[in-house]
Amino acid sequence: MKLTNRSKVVSNKEMTFMERIYLPEIFKGMAITMKHALQGSKGKVYSYPEVEKPRAKVWRGLHVLKRDEEGRERCTACGLCAVACPAEAITMTAAERTKEEKDLYREEKYASVYEINMLRCIFCGMCEEACPKSAVYLTDRLVDVETNRGSFVYGKDKLVEKINARIDISDRQSELQKKSVK
Repeated sequence: MKLTNRSKVVSNKEMTFMERIYLPEIFKGMAITMKHALQGSKGKVYSYPEVEKPRAKVWRGLHVLKRDEEGRERCTACGLCAVACPAEAITMTAAERTKEEKDLYREEKYASVYEINMLRCIFCGMCEEACPKSAVYLTDRLVDVETNRGSFVYGKDKLVEKINARIDISDRQSELQKKSVK
């Protein structure tokens, strides 16, 4: 399937003798490496993890599924975040809430399974822009280090914010989102 109508023009010009032996390019690369090695670290050095390097305000990190003021999940499993995701990292399964689950979910429909594959995610923020209920946000937190690929698929157990440990995302919200949440 072709995604764009753009085509790349490739030229098959003959390489010169110097280009074929690669030696000049290797020496240029080694010269750059030596220059950096002899220069030392001019910039500030941080002793991570004791001292974290300051990040920009718009930096995108770990996802969070927000709750409303009453502690109910905001996500209504509309699927717009999954459709908007260019990396196809989000999967979800919708279910209907029962009468017993009334204080767990805001709407009649909710995401019984909500997963984000962090190995596929490119942290673009399209999911947070697409969400009409302001349920998913990218925080300023780092993704945890894992030892196997399967543990990079984050489910609701890792994504939904804890009731007693709310995550402040007010810096990430646009004015329109701040108005729609209230």
